[in-house]
Amino acid sequence: MADTQQVDAKAERTVARLARRISAFSKAHGGAEGQVAYIGERGARIVLVGEDGGWGDVVAPSYAIAEQAVERAGITRHEAFDGEFAAKVTTGPYEWKRMAGIQVGG
Repeated sequence: MADTQQVDAKAERTVARLARRISAFSKAHGGAEGQVAYIGERGARIVLVGEDGGWGDVVAPSYAIAEQAVERAGITRHEAFDGEFAAKVTTGPYEWKRMAGIQVGG
């Protein structure tokens, strides 16, 4: 029983830490929305898009922890990174240069 409580306490700390990071991103970008994507053994990726078009992500050790962190942070969660949600992302010269480099083998 003690092991279960210890695991739960660790998961709770992880949820709290991720929620603080999501909230800080949201505050810095005038609000935020997110989407949780399963990335296999590594866990889940929380993609964040700010109201100003800024974007970022955080990785959680599990999908369940990612869902709890998003819920605790109080941001809108999308089921998919669809066209309407993706259109809110603002890309700059760095991203365009990086995408072009990937296409030409750089």
